[in-house]
Amino acid sequence: MKNVETVIGKADEIKLTQSFMDACSNEKFKNYVYNLNIKEETLKKYTSSLEDAYKEQENCQKCTSLNTCKNKICGYAYTPEKNGELITFSYIACRKMQDKISQNIYKENLELFDMPKDILDASLINIYKDDKSRLPIIKYFKEFIDNYNSNEKPKGLYLTGSFGSGKTYMISALFNEFAKKGIKSALIYYPEFLRSLKSSFQTNYNDKFNYIKKVPLLLLDDIGAENCSNWSRDEVLGPILQYRMESHLPTFFTSNLSLEELETSLAMTNSNADKVKARRIIERIKQLTVTLELVSKNRRN
Repeated sequence: MKNVETVIGKADEIKLTQSFMDACSNEKFKNYVYNLNIKEETLKKYTSSLEDAYKEQENCQKCTSLNTCKNKICGYAYTPEKNGELITFSYIACRKMQDKISQNIYKENLELFDMPKDILDASLINIYKDDKSRLPIIKYFKEFIDNYNSNEKPKGLYLTGSFGSGKTYMISALFNEFAKKGIKSALIYYPEFLRSLKSSFQTNYNDKFNYIKKVPLLLLDDIGAENCSNWSRDEVLGPILQYRMESHLPTFFTSNLSLEELETSLAMTNSNADKVKARRIIERIKQLTVTLELVSKNRRN
């Protein structure tokens, strides 16, 4: 009389084999599992899981976006991998999810201070090109990108113009391109930064100040909108610009003021001493930047 356990074991093996053969009647599934380079003896033990993995792989091939993902875990595919004499299954990010992850990682290279979070998604591709006033800026961006890796870094930009014309968005889009290449930048809403810096004398003043001085790319947004003081002009702005000028660190500005109007604002008074100090700041800005103007309709409305 045959051993009962042997009979049961053979029955299970026959059942596994039949189940695997039935699944392999689908030629695409058959090609999928045999391309795993795993012995058929092992494959048969995992037919059900392999069918699940195959189905998710098929979903990925037909997928048009993460929003329409049909897999159990959005953006991930159930994936088999040989592990000795076994097969292990894990959820692996699909190409679209990997792209999304890599796109978000670059944002770690951007330091924002009191700036709208949506500028993290600013893109050169999405810059309105129907406005001829933007063309010189787009041309400048292209030249800046092309020349950035030269020994002497290209000049930054002093971008002046009307309210809501997209000055900040455009420079943010440029910085995002560099962030994707691993280059760090800081985008600072300058009036609020000064208030924060002043309140941090007893805490992390030096850390904030030194970071802004030394970051590879810097945007001082809305300069000229601050309440100017001797301290902000002579102890903050002046040293930052001097350091960045000597270190050839590209520095960008947006303002609703022309350089001439900014000079008047920085002077504060009609005293010769204030005028000289304001003039010194303007000369540093000129050394650091190319000046362009963007006069356009208000895109915020």
